[in-house]
Amino acid sequence: MKRLATILALLAVPALAGAGMTTRASAAGQAKYFRQVCGQVVPHHMRCMSVVQTDGHGTVLRFTNPSGYGPADLQSAYNLPSSTNGKGQTVALVDAYGYPTIQADLSAYRAQYGLSTCTTQNGCFSVVGQTGGPPPSGSNGGWDLEQALDVDMVSAVCPNCHIIMVESNTNNGNDLYAAENEAVKLGANAVSNSWGGGEYPGQTVDDQYFNHPGVAITASSGDSGYRAGAQYPAGSQYVTAVGGTTLRKGGGSRGWTETAWGGAGSGCSAYDPQPSWQGLADPVCPRGGIAGGTGRIIADVSAVADPSTGVAFYYNGSWGVVGGTSVASPIIASVYALAGNEGSITYGSYPYSHTSALYDITSGSNGSGCNPSFLCNAGTGYDGPTGLGTPNGIGAF
Repeated sequence: MKRLATILALLAVPALAGAGMTTRASAAGQAKYFRQVCGQVVPHHMRCMSVVQTDGHGTVLRFTNPSGYGPADLQSAYNLPSSTNGKGQTVALVDAYGYPTIQADLSAYRAQYGLSTCTTQNGCFSVVGQTGGPPPSGSNGGWDLEQALDVDMVSAVCPNCHIIMVESNTNNGNDLYAAENEAVKLGANAVSNSWGGGEYPGQTVDDQYFNHPGVAITASSGDSGYRAGAQYPAGSQYVTAVGGTTLRKGGGSRGWTETAWGGAGSGCSAYDPQPSWQGLADPVCPRGGIAGGTGRIIADVSAVADPSTGVAFYYNGSWGVVGGTSVASPIIASVYALAGNEGSITYGSYPYSHTSALYDITSGSNGSGCNPSFLCNAGTGYDGPTGLGTPNGIGAF
C-alpha cells in the first residue's frame, strides 16, 4: 500500500515490555515495527491498550487505502452472523477525553466496507460525556486513536448494533468509572473497556462500577505479556477479561490459524477473588496474602490482538494498522451483542459453560517462568493468554 507523504506522530510512549522504544518483528519476511499508543500511567490512572504499526522511528504508519483485517476477515475468522444479528442491540465504548472527528472517521470506515450508515442523525451512533452530558472538549492523540479503533471494531463485528461512545473527562480511574455507570444507564447491552492499569488494594470497592448483571462487560487483559502482572479492570470478578491472539489466514478446515500473542496480559489478581463460575482453583494464586484465598485468573476468552496480524482502522483522515487487546475487547463485546443473550449473562460466566462454541488456542506463549505453566503458555483447554479460546460463532456468548 502506498504510504501517505504525511504521517501522524502520536505521543512519545514507552514501547512493549522487554523492548526499546520501538519493537521490531518480522512477518512473511518483512520487518515490522510497533509501539504502544498510550504511555505508562501513575497509580489510579488508566492507559489504552492499543499497539500500532510504525515506521521504525515511533511514527505511526498511515495509508491511503485499508491495510490489515477488515469486517469480512473478522466475520470469517470467528464464524459470525454479523449480517443478520445485532438489531436492537447497543454496544457502549468507554474511553477517555474528547475525539472531535469521531463521526467523520466512523463514517469513512463504514463507507469503505459498504456497511450501513451509522450517525448521530439517524440514531445509530451517539457520543456523550461521563455523566450523559456533552462530551469533553479536551482531546488526547493516543485516546483519539483508541476511540477510532473501538468504533471500527463494533462496526466490523456488529454492523447492525447501535453504538454509544462514553467519553470521560480524563484517564483518571474515577472519571472512567463514572462513564462505565453512564454506559449502563444509557441502556447498553454490552460495554467494552479497552484500557487498564496496575492493580491496587481498593479495587474491590471499585468493582461496584462493573457489577451490572445482565450487561456483558469486557476489559482488555493488557499488552505487555505475563510479566507485567494482572491489570485492572480485567482483574475484576465482574467482567469478561479478554486476552489476545495472533491470527493468520490459512490452515485446517477453518481456513485460519491462531496462536497466543506474546503481548497478551495474563496472571492472577492479588485482590479480587476468583468467582465461582471460573472454577480454576489454584494454590499458587493467593489473593491479597489471605490464607486459603484464590485470586481471579486472567483471561477468560480472547480474539486477535497481535499488531503484526492487525486490523485496519481509520483515524484522522487516513488508514492505519493496529493491534493490542484493545482490538480484542470490543470484538468480544460485539459478539455478545450478536448473541443477544445479555439478559442471562452473569458477569463472565457464560463461556465457561459453553466451551464447545470456542476455538481452543493450543500454542504460543506470552512469557516465561510462570508457575503453573498455563498462566503464560497456551495449551489444550484453559490458559492465561487466551483463556478458553476465541469465538466460533455466538454460542459461547
